[in-house]
Amino acid sequence: MKYWTAAALGLALVASPAAARTKAPPVVEGQTPQPPVEAGNYPYQLFVPKGYLADRSTPYPLLVFLHGSGERGDDVAKVKVHGPPKIADRDPAFPFVTVSPLLGADQDWDIEKLDALVDHVTSTYRIDPARIYLTGLSRGGHASWRWAIAEPHRFAAMAAIAGRGNPGEACRLMDLPVWAFHGDRDDVVIPEGSFAMVRAIRACAGRKVRLTIYPDLGHNAWDPAYDDPALYAWLLEQKLPAPQNITKDKK
Repeated sequence: MKYWTAAALGLALVASPAAARTKAPPVVEGQTPQPPVEAGNYPYQLFVPKGYLADRSTPYPLLVFLHGSGERGDDVAKVKVHGPPKIADRDPAFPFVTVSPLLGADQDWDIEKLDALVDHVTSTYRIDPARIYLTGLSRGGHASWRWAIAEPHRFAAMAAIAGRGNPGEACRLMDLPVWAFHGDRDDVVIPEGSFAMVRAIRACAGRKVRLTIYPDLGHNAWDPAYDDPALYAWLLEQKLPAPQNITKDKK
């Protein structure tokens, strides 16, 4: 199954900004576990699409995936049981460089650590800074709302699955393309978590927000959401305004 259209992917392959970068290990296509970028940060799965090495100039969109409570611990392979890293494992041509960090047991997502991880990846690999996307499920969905609110201009789009945010801060997202997903029978994170955020964004004149509610579905809204090619096609359609600087010389 394809998770994008050729036209959408073509839009993603635009000129890349240039910056000096530190020496990094050789790039490996496919999905590989990576150590933390610095002490105290998160280990993560890194997916590099097939074809990345063949074209040394094309920048790629970056997708950041935050897992839920059930995958926390010390086994970085567990982040691949749901969502984009699961899809990347079965589709070598998944069109995003994908970063899927692992949250430790009994921890919650730390935005400062996530920022450091994304900064490392964007300075090391050929990433299009105008096409950085954020998504997460459940606890990762909560964190996606929180991170996007804290830095609404960092991402070209955000998709939150079975999550909740702070409606009092939702006006910060009025210009960010957002897609929320929820099961209507979710009794772990009630659907109002998504409804409230979407209503609040629209009340601030936000016109780039959309909501999908799955009928007769509980907490697991992530399987239908992440298995739908429309989500990835929609992400690839979103782009930040052209950055001021151009980056070259990335692996």
